[in-house]
Amino acid sequence: MLLAKIPRGEAEAFRKKLARRGIVRKDRRIFERDGFVLIPLKDDVDVAEVVHLGGEIEEGDAEERDCYRSPFDVACEVLSRPELVGMLPRKWEKVGDVLILRLPEELLPFRREVASAYAQAVGARTVLREAGCIDGIYRQPKMEVLFGKDTETVHFENGLRYKLDTAQLMFSSGNIDEKLRIASLDCRGETVVDMFAGIGYWTLPFACHAHAERVIACEINPVAFDYLKENVALNGVEHIVQPVLGDNRDLQGEGFADRVMMGYVRTTHRFLDKAFSLVRPGGIIHYQDTFPLVVYPDQAMDRLERAAGGRRIRILFSREVKSYSPGVSHMVLDVQVLD
Repeated sequence: MLLAKIPRGEAEAFRKKLARRGIVRKDRRIFERDGFVLIPLKDDVDVAEVVHLGGEIEEGDAEERDCYRSPFDVACEVLSRPELVGMLPRKWEKVGDVLILRLPEELLPFRREVASAYAQAVGARTVLREAGCIDGIYRQPKMEVLFGKDTETVHFENGLRYKLDTAQLMFSSGNIDEKLRIASLDCRGETVVDMFAGIGYWTLPFACHAHAERVIACEINPVAFDYLKENVALNGVEHIVQPVLGDNRDLQGEGFADRVMMGYVRTTHRFLDKAFSLVRPGGIIHYQDTFPLVVYPDQAMDRLERAAGGRRIRILFSREVKSYSPGVSHMVLDVQVLD
């Protein structure tokens, strides 16, 4: 059997990356040895991919898990209506101890019963249903509480604590790879501007892991801003992070930022002019946006060159963060402004 080996401190984030790729054996136990965590892998695993993600590979054995049942299996067993099993969701989002489900129309009359089954299956205190699209300037989700009452939770990710109200604010765990990349940067001595700070999704990796000297975190949503301040305190970086409430286009100063973080989607390009005004010569803009694949990278380069206004730029890094919708991807480009 192949095992992925990773230092204990990096194990949880690494395990989640492997699990999202469906390559972890669920019938075998993960175990620890000499400061490392070893994760059993499926037989058809792509070894090169595991190594690329930061793990080592070794051969060995792992104990069997007794009577392993997936959360989906448990939910199916708990649910008292066998006729609904074929419609149950196999994917969900767990933020702290709050579970967020997407349910097909056919399940809506039974949604509370379904929510109770999933709460038992995954150990959730509260279950929400996505009742509409995230939209508007505040990016507020539309949620319906199906089980439990308290929608506020603390989510742990990569050694960081994020407190939020899941009924009022979004939290995407689907971009963990990009958060880990940002966390791995060496930002010592640097000033970072986070233009779309939210509750601290990118601010905290910059401040806590990348060791930025100063992070100016701008957020327009008052609810998110209050949680941003609380999360800065929870993670002990009040001396590094300066939270700013308001529109990032009103930020004062020009040409002072070593890095500008643009962790947003769909309309990020509308703020590129401001990002270029904030970044110093030689600085880097971490530009995220959504692009139809048929026009990428041409559309991205056109937007960047127009916003640069004649300043020379160089693409240091680019990749897909995740699929956004059919034919559309959430992309990131690290753009160095040369002059």
